[in-house]
Amino acid sequence: MKQGDVIAGYRVTTAPTNANGGKCIWAFAEKSGTEYFIKQFLEPKRPKDDARDSPSLRIRRQLAQEFEERHRTIMKRLRPDAVGGGNLVLATDFFHEGSTYYKVTERIDTSNLEKPQALEPRQKMVLLKTLGASLKQLHDIDVVHGDLKPLNVLVQKRDGAAFHTAKLIDFDDSYVAGRPPAPEDISGDSVYGAPEWRRYLRRDDSVGPERLTCAVDVFALGLMTHLYLTGDLPRHDARFDSPADAVNAGEPLRLDPRLSDEIQGLVRATTQADPKRRPRMAAYLKVLSDPKVCALQHRRPGSAAPKKAPAEESSAPRPRTSRVRVNLNPRPGGPAPHSAPAGPTPVPPEPDTAPAPAAPPAPRSSRVRINLGDRGRDRNAP
Repeated sequence: MKQGDVIAGYRVTTAPTNANGGKCIWAFAEKSGTEYFIKQFLEPKRPKDDARDSPSLRIRRQLAQEFEERHRTIMKRLRPDAVGGGNLVLATDFFHEGSTYYKVTERIDTSNLEKPQALEPRQKMVLLKTLGASLKQLHDIDVVHGDLKPLNVLVQKRDGAAFHTAKLIDFDDSYVAGRPPAPEDISGDSVYGAPEWRRYLRRDDSVGPERLTCAVDVFALGLMTHLYLTGDLPRHDARFDSPADAVNAGEPLRLDPRLSDEIQGLVRATTQADPKRRPRMAAYLKVLSDPKVCALQHRRPGSAAPKKAPAEESSAPRPRTSRVRVNLNPRPGGPAPHSAPAGPTPVPPEPDTAPAPAAPPAPRSSRVRINLGDRGRDRNAP
């Protein structure tokens, strides 16, 4: 593919490039007065119909057929006219010319907001909700995006619009849940790959293709939620090449302590090792019902870290427990207040079981708090 070439009626108008293209090269093109984005796949190659039969030819023909069927299946499931599909940038054409495959989408504005973390909380909430809604649309029809990362999300605001929104692009690695391509045919980003995805690529016998479900996208979304709100991914031990590798080794991801309780709980739930315990998109969106949860908490050094928020980690019911906390305002010199260690390390807080913080001298009073599972309530006695 070269500038000036005409391929199936599309005239290539810019010099092709491989920038962020993986196993593709791409350029802009024009057809019948409309501008397009055209992508040429470097592999697989489609054998000629009249090629001489051989064992190697049959293998190459099978690989090409599987590649073509996967792309056409996704195109049939993802309809541009579907309700809510406005934030999905979908392919309009897929074809081969000679032995080479091409995919075409309409040309869109590719400008992208560089620092989503600089937005105010309500803008962040709307941004994450539009991204979550797009993923929900995919997952509702059992389609896995397969390569969810910031490069495949365009954060934009139309002229006159009040909010930034997220447009989801590049469905080349998408597949029906439980039916991913062979490991050698996957070209996703390992930084955002889920634990089971990483093991599948390494041909771990414990992870078959049926394990690669929509939960793969949920793991990546959890990492991107942290990134969009703070500007950084969750931290992990430097021994590991990716967050998923750390999770596979049983090492916790370290979250930014400025995140609200609700978001900390949400990110921990979405980045669990077990894909079956990650929340579905409806649960993800439910957490984003108030812009306050997207606000960063600027706590002073030495102040108490936020309590671990209850996230919808799974559908399994939690055992009902009871907890009684009695707080008698201590006299000066009483127990030291319970607080998180100073410093930036975003370690999730432990349940608050230490004595309550000391208060300034005041008339002695007692306070009893009774919490019985979901039905508990506070009672104060003079």
